[in-house]
Amino acid sequence: MSVKAVCFDLDDTLLWDERSVKETFHAVCLRAQEETGVDVDQLEAAVRAEARALYESYETFPFTQMIGINPFEGLWANFDGGEQPEFRALQSLVPSYRKESWYRGLKACGIDNESLAAELGELFASERRSRPYTYEETFQVLIELKGKVKLLLLTNGCPSLQQEKLNGVPELLPYFDHVIISGNFGRGKPDVTIFKRALELLGTSSQETVMVGDKLTTDIKGALAAGIPSVWINRDGKTRNDEIIPDYEIRHLSELMEIVER
Repeated sequence: MSVKAVCFDLDDTLLWDERSVKETFHAVCLRAQEETGVDVDQLEAAVRAEARALYESYETFPFTQMIGINPFEGLWANFDGGEQPEFRALQSLVPSYRKESWYRGLKACGIDNESLAAELGELFASERRSRPYTYEETFQVLIELKGKVKLLLLTNGCPSLQQEKLNGVPELLPYFDHVIISGNFGRGKPDVTIFKRALELLGTSSQETVMVGDKLTTDIKGALAAGIPSVWINRDGKTRNDEIIPDYEIRHLSELMEIVER
């Protein structure tokens, strides 16, 4: 059966979120180094660890897991979108979360400085917003697909944050016939219901559709559960176990065209 629709994940599939976060951490840690002499890599590792631990301690953590919002998004998201009450709880948490993550990270490096932590927390948010990166092949592939198949963007996250990411690359959204953001839908990948909703919007069967994403545990696992052929974009050559086995594995997004046309 020929492919009539392609579903794309957003972060680290079309948008290069990992690069954005890495560069942001580096820029903010450099600022801390200017002030205190702290080692940049040591501070980054400490803040990442402290932010994750703090994030997981909140009552909102199960909700963020279900929707698919990671700790580092919490370091710059406003969470001012979404109808669920958990988003309002996150909205009230993030100012202290940002400061506390950096304060604990600094303290782990031997630096006790609350005012610097507050400054770094705000700086992280602004620096991250200035770095909306896409992969060099993103638009090449979308141009080739547009008009040949239906395109749907299926992304986990807070509606306002994912929309902000899309607004940072305004030329991306016009390629898509539909967009599903887990925070609007109420459940995130790999929940099979969000994939079934994608099929409903596209008006295609599972075997006429392909799901492309970088995360085995969300994009690929969910697609497999819904009976949708899955394409794992594994740019960094990660090693996988045999718990989740994609139908296809590619290293470069341009390889998708051969699968779609096959």
